[in-house]
Amino acid sequence: MKEVTIIIPVYNRAAVVASTLQTVLAQTYRPLQVVLVDNDSTDNTWQVLEQFKQEHDSEDFKVVVTREQHHTAGAARNRGFEHATGEWVLFFDSDDLMRESLVASYVDVLERAHEQGKQPDLISARSTLIFPDGTQREAPFHKSDLFANHILHGQLSTQRYAVRREFFAQTDGWNINLPGWNDWELGMRLLLASPRVAYMNSKSQVIINHNGADSITGTEFHSRRGQWEHVIDVIKVEIQSSLLKPVHKTRFLRLLEYRRLVLAAQYEREGHPESAKPLCQEAYQKLRASYHGSRRWRWLVAPVTRRLFARIAAGKRGSARIARLLY
Repeated sequence: MKEVTIIIPVYNRAAVVASTLQTVLAQTYRPLQVVLVDNDSTDNTWQVLEQFKQEHDSEDFKVVVTREQHHTAGAARNRGFEHATGEWVLFFDSDDLMRESLVASYVDVLERAHEQGKQPDLISARSTLIFPDGTQREAPFHKSDLFANHILHGQLSTQRYAVRREFFAQTDGWNINLPGWNDWELGMRLLLASPRVAYMNSKSQVIINHNGADSITGTEFHSRRGQWEHVIDVIKVEIQSSLLKPVHKTRFLRLLEYRRLVLAAQYEREGHPESAKPLCQEAYQKLRASYHGSRRWRWLVAPVTRRLFARIAAGKRGSARIARLLY
């Protein structure tokens, strides 16, 4: 049986992390390695993690507890990865939940792929978002056009995939210098490394507490204005310097500018038109430049782009589906 490692950073979550850990303990698959990284908490998180290790560490359920003083989840995840021994790795958050068959389902996908002579590097899975008001929604999940769907929806966000450890080790890991959206940026770098991707067909087995603070599909942005734009610019450079074919580069860069437009619309929706207008204009101008003033831009893309901005600012959903076809 292949060992699987689950890495969970924890910062001041002593009161809530137990629920997450119980869902990890309930996994039907063994052997597991669980790496818990205290991100220099100021509460009794360390004691809670140590107690979990003392009570549950065993030959087929190995628990590692370690510390990371750099106060970012990315740094904590990198620290956890240093301790990973499993052939496959899952990253998880300390307030989210996994159904008991999650790891077994990943392994089932892997074994089926091997039977077909395939060797995946990454497995994408479904997830359920729970919002602060208690409403739930299935996160967008697509089994094709993964590049575009990650740009638009963050399909490879933290809890939504498993990755082969040796493949992940070839990347630079989590970017600890980004202020947010670091899982979005990491997902792009993973895709740029040309992984062999498999998909889990089962229903959602991950429940994500979606508070919007750092999510690509979050609900509050303006308080950290400038930080999100920086992440978009970082990803833009990564795409430009990649080995992608020019036609793919052009499309993905356009979708990235659409994400900039979405951010501007979020600022507008939050009541900050003074920030929304220049950002919208920036995205619009960069999109226009990529079409070189063509008839398609003038008669189709430009007017639809303006309508998409208005739709998003009004809180209407479904614009990403249009964008995927438009750009």
